[in-house]
Formats: sequence, structure tokens, C-alpha cells
Amino acid sequence: MTQVKVCGITNIKDGQDAAKLGADYLGFVFYNRSPRFITPSMANGISHNVRRPKKVGLFVNEDVSIVRTISEMAGLDVLQFHGNESPEYCNNFSHLEVWKAIRVKDEQSLSVIPNYSSVDAFVLDAHVEGKMGGTGKTFDWDLAKKAKEYSKNIFLAGGLNPNNVAEAIISVKPYGVDVSSGVEKHKGEKSHDKMKSFIETAKTHATYSI
Repeated sequence: MTQVKVCGITNIKDGQDAAKLGADYLGFVFYNRSPRFITPSMANGISHNVRRPKKVGLFVNEDVSIVRTISEMAGLDVLQFHGNESPEYCNNFSHLEVWKAIRVKDEQSLSVIPNYSSVDAFVLDAHVEGKMGGTGKTFDWDLAKKAKEYSKNIFLAGGLNPNNVAEAIISVKPYGVDVSSGVEKHKGEKSHDKMKSFIETAKTHATYSI
């Protein structure tokens, strides 16, 4: 079954809606340059009001001690590192599930994946110069298929929306799909109808295979 992560959750209502609609993961952005940034206390409030989906904290080149503090405050289940974090850095968090984002520019971008032996999953996002993610841009999905040679647990991100998620799943057969801007009314606020369409379509075309 293809897993669905709705990232950039900033309020309780969006979190509750995503959970009711069948999201497997909710993503909280703790990168203060993002328009979807929330504080640990805000994330804590959402976590306490939305129990079922696993909570993913997105960090960019953050101090290890701060990540640990926020993960406890926000009730996180998964840590997603979206910057230039090294394999050694990722080894500091064995108490939680760890995902590493890879900004895919070309096949060479995938060559680092085998170095992250302790990482549980990889999030493939589009490479956009000067941006760490959340750009709404797609990339060559043939590269995502290539990435599966390195890891079975691939989350496909970057420019996904209700109109292209079926094609993405049929083409790549990823472990999961990750959406943010593609289900928004505007930055930081989700559209219930878009989330419903995205999640229902993703689950209908759940064709994940190893």
C-alpha cells in the first residue's frame, strides 16, 4: 500500500482533515525560512489533537541538540533531514525513524544514497538552485525509478498534486508519496477537497512493489 505524507501542516484543522482522509504521515516544517514553518509548541498542539498519523519533523542543517529537543516537544515519530546532513549526522538519532531528502538534479545526485546506511527512507525532491524544497517542481521520474536500485523505501516528492499523483505512482511505484503545495489553498493552508482527491487517488493507485 502506497504511503501518503501530507507535509507543511500548520494548524489543527488541516491535521485533522488529513488524518480523517487517510494520510499516513503529517509533516511539520521546522525550517524558519519556509512559509510553512511552525514552532514546536504549535506542532505539539497538533500532535495532541491528531493522534493517528505518524508525525514527521522536517529540519534543515539544524544542531543535533535542537533536533532532539524539538522532537520531544512536538511528539515526533520521524525525523526528515532536508539539508546537507552527513551520514554521520543522521546516525545521532537511532531512537526515531530517520528519512533523508535528496534533491535530484541528475543521476549523480543518487550516488550518495548508499552512504546513508542507517537511514530508514529517502525523500526524492526536485533540485532547484537556492531552494531546500517545497518548490512545487517535478523532476525526471526515471531517476526516481533508478533510486529504487539503492533503496526500497523511496518517497516521491516534488510537484505532486491530485492531477499527477496517479501517473507518478504507476510510473515509479514508490514506497510513498509526499505532497505539500499541491494540496494547498495558499501557502500554509490546505484545501480539504485537494487533500481528499490526492489521498483517494494515491490509495486507489497503490501499486507499490519491491
